[in-house]
Amino acid sequence: MNKAIIAEILKEYEKLRDLAEKAYQKRKDEVYAIIPRIREIDVAMAKVSIHASKSIFDNPSDSQFILKEMEYSIKQLQQEKAFLLTEHNIPVNYLEKIYQCSNCQDTGFDRKGKKCGCFKQRMINYGYRMSNLNQVLEKENFSTFNMNLFSDQVPEGEVVSPRENMKEILSLCESFVHNFDHTKENLLFYGSTGLGKTFLCNAIAKALLDKGYLVVYQTSFNILELLERRKFKKDSLPLDNFSYEMLFDADLLIIDDLGTEMTNTFTNTEIFNIINTRLLKSKRTIISTNLSPVEISKIYSDRVSSRLFGGFNILRFYGKDLRWER
Repeated sequence: MNKAIIAEILKEYEKLRDLAEKAYQKRKDEVYAIIPRIREIDVAMAKVSIHASKSIFDNPSDSQFILKEMEYSIKQLQQEKAFLLTEHNIPVNYLEKIYQCSNCQDTGFDRKGKKCGCFKQRMINYGYRMSNLNQVLEKENFSTFNMNLFSDQVPEGEVVSPRENMKEILSLCESFVHNFDHTKENLLFYGSTGLGKTFLCNAIAKALLDKGYLVVYQTSFNILELLERRKFKKDSLPLDNFSYEMLFDADLLIIDDLGTEMTNTFTNTEIFNIINTRLLKSKRTIISTNLSPVEISKIYSDRVSSRLFGGFNILRFYGKDLRWER
């Protein structure tokens, strides 16, 4: 990973911690003004801790007794503090620092020193910002989805209208997001261009990003470019290593426009590796393609086709090209 990018993210965390500290100090001053005794209790707890530390330093053999005595004294003070706060209708946790991420306390690293999930998501979001995907997600999400764009006329050879078909697909997509923690389902969208496949991919991506999941969204063309750069060590980009890891480790990988990449033995092998690894790790994947199942079978190896048709819920999009409707 690029050191400049990491440094930028760490600065963001520092700002978050400063904001949390300022908000905490403001709440504490408010409470002290309303209940002066709370200040006295906080000072008393600090003195108890300092006294215990000095006592242990002077008499290390008595450390267990000293610690128990300290814990008892602090517990008594905490109980009084909680009682006073409750008596004044102030939440007990009002005097705690509130971080955006409780797991790492806005440091980017958990207690074991490993990168927190929020740190990884910030790396992904950094890549999104560079590709302007954030702006796209603001425009294309579930709240801006317009069902009226789809025809309610049943095309020849179809059982239901494009609108009814899309209602079913939309319901499945919303269910996918709602049950994300409890499902191993993967989705394969296929159909002609301009039928809403990419829009729904964007909508799902935004909904899960807003819930705090690690989401990677790439076109198949960009994924294969990344894999080629790594394999042949040419024109490597700062985020390449991290982006590669996230193809396998992200909570959700969205591969848009499968089939637009150049297909050969290398691409078949790499696509199989990504899809198969994610299936084995129970990581969810969404694939969007203009190819029909028959075309997929002809273009990709049997191993890739079997993973797609056996491990994905296949959803067909049909109707008029909505880009002209807009």
